[in-house]
Amino acid sequence: MTPRTLYEKIWDAHVVSSRDDGTSLIYIDRHLVHEVSSAQAFEGLRKAGLPVRRTDLTLAMPDHNVPTTPRVDAAGKLIPIVDPASAIQLAALECNVAEFGVPFFTATSPEQGIVHVVGPEQGFTLPGCTLVCGDSHTAAHGALGALAFGIGTTEVEHVLATQTLRMARSRSMEIRVEGKLGHGVSAKDVILAVIGRIGVGGGIGHVIEYRGSVFDAMSIEERLTVANMSIEAGARAGLFAPDETTFAYLKGRPMAPKGKQWDNAVARWRNLRGDDGAVFDKSISIDASTIAPSVTWGTNPEQVVSIDSAAPRLEDFADEGRRAAVARALDYMGIAPGQAMVDVEVDHVFIGSCTNSRIEDLRAAARVLEGRHLSPRIQSAIVVPGSGLVKRMAEAEGLDTIFMDAGFEWREPGCSACLGMNPDVIPPLGRCASTSNRNFVGRQGPDARTHLMSPAMAAAAGVAGHLADVRAYIGEPA
Repeated sequence: MTPRTLYEKIWDAHVVSSRDDGTSLIYIDRHLVHEVSSAQAFEGLRKAGLPVRRTDLTLAMPDHNVPTTPRVDAAGKLIPIVDPASAIQLAALECNVAEFGVPFFTATSPEQGIVHVVGPEQGFTLPGCTLVCGDSHTAAHGALGALAFGIGTTEVEHVLATQTLRMARSRSMEIRVEGKLGHGVSAKDVILAVIGRIGVGGGIGHVIEYRGSVFDAMSIEERLTVANMSIEAGARAGLFAPDETTFAYLKGRPMAPKGKQWDNAVARWRNLRGDDGAVFDKSISIDASTIAPSVTWGTNPEQVVSIDSAAPRLEDFADEGRRAAVARALDYMGIAPGQAMVDVEVDHVFIGSCTNSRIEDLRAAARVLEGRHLSPRIQSAIVVPGSGLVKRMAEAEGLDTIFMDAGFEWREPGCSACLGMNPDVIPPLGRCASTSNRNFVGRQGPDARTHLMSPAMAAAAGVAGHLADVRAYIGEPA
């Protein structure tokens, strides 16, 4: 047989039928549902008199609109949601899952959290499966070797009804990072470096496979950060070949296979990797030693530089269109051309989102904050764990105390300040050191300014009151 990439293997295993127009009907193994993209889909089923085809392969929970402030009062009674639109969406989800029999974690369930955190930690996400959700950052699940991607509301309805999707096959792209990462360089810096290299449109039409010694050495939580932001490079999905790190992470998870089924599954998963000689449509190689702790200066993730450098100067761009785009981004961000990044003051800090809200992320930030306090410049600083399980784990390790002693608020799980569609909004012209995935205009609130960075970098910015080099706050490794 012709050597195949990992993406080609997973795709081929899920083709139900192919059409003359080049599209195929693909079987979907797992479907995650939240409140934002599902109401119309369930209404479509209701009008058509259709059930959910496979409730056992579907999992729902609230995450985008749910408040991250306390959800029950001292008597254990639910606190009403203040925002009417959020209350309507959350109530609709509860009614829909009850009517259609979909498994559901309520806003007060111990397991509730961001779908892209909960799926992996519950073992709902498995290697070799196809997984979809009405959210673009579904790509995160590719960290475990799942072909995972976001879908629209109409597609959500189609999957609920049929457990299939009609799709065109993507092209394949290899991103290879070899070598040794430097002091203070995180998985977030690696994916920002990738996006800075290929651009926000560099992966359009492709599924990215992450290969090389740097990715092989990453933990699953680090891989989740990388795969999560594949969409920011324009890719359909991001994939890591499952390995012993993957199997160790999944073993014993509540929804993962057990006993003999586990043994059989691992035997299958060991074959889930690209063949020798497989050809990619595009290949990019990056030397790990060239990656430094990084921060975005502009209004998309491609506009990124190392923390010890400066914002671009307009004369650096010969192309008039590119020069105008840079000028607009700098103007929106309130940054002067050529300004040193460490001279940019911040007044808000957000540690959370489906990109960086897992236990390893919180540990990294806590290491910077222990024994330190936020700068008086900081107007708000919140830590939002990605799930109830992450929250309890962090509390058992005393991380919540470190954050609160430093001046942060310790919150309940949810999407929070990542996207400005719930109460956790950055005010106009507020500048936020954020661990989220997008720094678009108004992403965290109208006229809010967002700098993307790692959790440790966000913690350092909070202490300094300006963008700061995390390497000044952590000791050299032994």
